[in-house]
Amino acid sequence: MTREEQEIREQFPLICGSSEAYLDNAATTQKPQCVIDAVADYYKADNANPMRGLYALSLRATEAYENARTKATKLIGAEDPSEIVFTRNATESLNLVAYSYARTFLHENDEIIVAISEHHSDMLPWQDAAKAVGAKVVYFYCEKNGLYSADTLRSIINSNTKLVCMAQISNVFGRINPIKEFASIAHEYGAKFVCDGAQSVPHIRINVKELGVDFLAFSGHKIYAPMGIGVLWAKKDLLEAMPPFLSGGEMIEYVTLCGATYAEVPHKFEAGTVNASGAVGLAAAIDYVDSLGFDLIEERELALTRRALEKMADIPHVTVIGGETAEEHNGIITFKIDDVHPHDISQILSTDGIDARAGHHCAQPLHKYIGVMSSMRISLSFYNTFDEIDRFIESLKSVRERMGYGE
Repeated sequence: MTREEQEIREQFPLICGSSEAYLDNAATTQKPQCVIDAVADYYKADNANPMRGLYALSLRATEAYENARTKATKLIGAEDPSEIVFTRNATESLNLVAYSYARTFLHENDEIIVAISEHHSDMLPWQDAAKAVGAKVVYFYCEKNGLYSADTLRSIINSNTKLVCMAQISNVFGRINPIKEFASIAHEYGAKFVCDGAQSVPHIRINVKELGVDFLAFSGHKIYAPMGIGVLWAKKDLLEAMPPFLSGGEMIEYVTLCGATYAEVPHKFEAGTVNASGAVGLAAAIDYVDSLGFDLIEERELALTRRALEKMADIPHVTVIGGETAEEHNGIITFKIDDVHPHDISQILSTDGIDARAGHHCAQPLHKYIGVMSSMRISLSFYNTFDEIDRFIESLKSVRERMGYGE
């Protein structure tokens, strides 16, 4: 382990000195000490219900919560903190759009375009919304290596299209999709563009204004923050037009026996007691990422990806799903081994102290489309090491033999 790797690892208590190689970062990331400390310090010194009291403790809690909103705004290149809605995760953020926007503004015979490679959280909400209003889901198909084309999008989009939904980085292929170009095409037809940023926000620098999207969702737990805090960014005029997703405390301005008027955005979407400690943890995680810089994060993750792909290419019977270059994978490498079920691969890797993911990665329609029932996936973070990649490769080389197939 290099000195740089050692210094980075020391910031992450769970994996610092661990004998396990944690290679499941697309599912959730480990937490640096500064995030753990920030959450603990909040509970020690500032714990109160934000926005509920005029006493000092509640005011401090409110300030800490809103500080996180400001940091999340800057992280994604937005300008107005009131365009940031805190949720539990990207899944809830996407459901919020499906319920509050799609079910309100879409009608019978309208169409929602959804990329075939989407995580279930960016597919099922649109299916449900379409059924509720009599709309139709139209699938945007890629090539078998995950490459999407503008020509294909133009062949399916029309005046009935009201939403186009797509992840910036696929959690299976790892490929960066041309969101800016596709959002522009959507706007030509008067459609809104919903971007799932769960796999992109933690790994590459993004700017929602430059992308031209209308909605963007991401999860805190994939960017080194606690579980249970997520973000929805949306253009303010859209948020103001959308009805609340949930009703209850703190999201109202005035209540009568017959109804209520709602608070201004974003608070009308944050009913009940909020996850203040999660927001504080998210703020600390954003500060940590800022201290490293995306240049370092991207450089290290690219180098790790390249090392893994080059060594995997030399192993017989191993097939990588998606592109051939490291630049096409962004730390996500999904693969299969001839004759061996992914669950068996995962168990063998686990026995050797390698934490990797087996299954369909919440992308079952994609797996069916590419003709793979299930697959293995490693997903890398800047805190992984070359030694961990080498250990993974040595374990991978032994899988078929240990399953009784010989080399």
